[in-house]
Amino acid sequence: MKPRVYVTRKVPQEGLDLLRQACAVEVWEGELPIPRDVLLDKVRDIDGLYCLLSERVDSELLAAAPRLRVVSNMAVGYDNVDVTACTARSIAVGNTPGVLTDTTADCAFALLMAAARRIVEGADYVRAGRWKTWGPMLLMGQDVHGATLGIVGFGRIGQAVARRARGFDMRVLYHDAYVSDVDPALSAAGVGLDTLLSESDFVSLHVPLTEETYHMIGAAELRQCKPTAILVNTSRGGVVDADALRRALLDGEIAYAALDVTEPEPLPADHPLLSLPNCIVTPHIASASVATRTKMALIAAENLLAGLRGEPLPHGVNQLL
Repeated sequence: MKPRVYVTRKVPQEGLDLLRQACAVEVWEGELPIPRDVLLDKVRDIDGLYCLLSERVDSELLAAAPRLRVVSNMAVGYDNVDVTACTARSIAVGNTPGVLTDTTADCAFALLMAAARRIVEGADYVRAGRWKTWGPMLLMGQDVHGATLGIVGFGRIGQAVARRARGFDMRVLYHDAYVSDVDPALSAAGVGLDTLLSESDFVSLHVPLTEETYHMIGAAELRQCKPTAILVNTSRGGVVDADALRRALLDGEIAYAALDVTEPEPLPADHPLLSLPNCIVTPHIASASVATRTKMALIAAENLLAGLRGEPLPHGVNQLL
């Protein structure tokens, strides 16, 4: 009998086709995340779980899934998965690193430029019928070329953003207490977080969400920034204290924010950040290119199939073998 697999959202067809060659697959067809009570019911007889960041894989779910052997998270981050609890149950956990590096870096730099040149404000200005003439003071933004970019978290994605900055002759600073393998061609200088915040025109966040990084950008850190600074976040929403960011934007402590991730996520339509003209929010689309999401779907499927065969996952978080 084929192993049973549950997929918590519609994903690119290539990933599902690969799974269906070897597994009995059921997919949650809703556009919104699967309700928790439904998920707890669906996992009772499955051997593999193919999930997204929107699903919490914790001790409650594991207790409801006695046959579960592998959890495959279609994401680089896995803060939604209790890896320790999975390891204690000998459940393999996989993620999809590397494949979305350049796509996410593209999006981070697009957000940086959109904020610097006030692109969203300009488009809204035209749509609202307010464009009457060219004006010498109209929607003036900030130059990107020659500016200082501070990158917090200098792993694969952070360094990919730095490579893009070279094309704009930017000075690049980075802060990362753990990175040791830095491409010298980037000419990036490692500095303390205080120095990075105080000297950067743009601050781009690329750290995982951990106890250490939760709200690492809060009121005190925002006060250290230049009043002209622009904050870009494509990592995890919880890295930034949203209330502190709102106050900083209102009080002119920083000039602009561009966020692809938020806390909470999704951000409610009446959230105060969405009322600010100097804050761009996009719906967690940094890896949302056709090619990249297809590769992610395939890697997640390959991880799951390896775990079901009792083999090491190609991209395992907690290799058990």
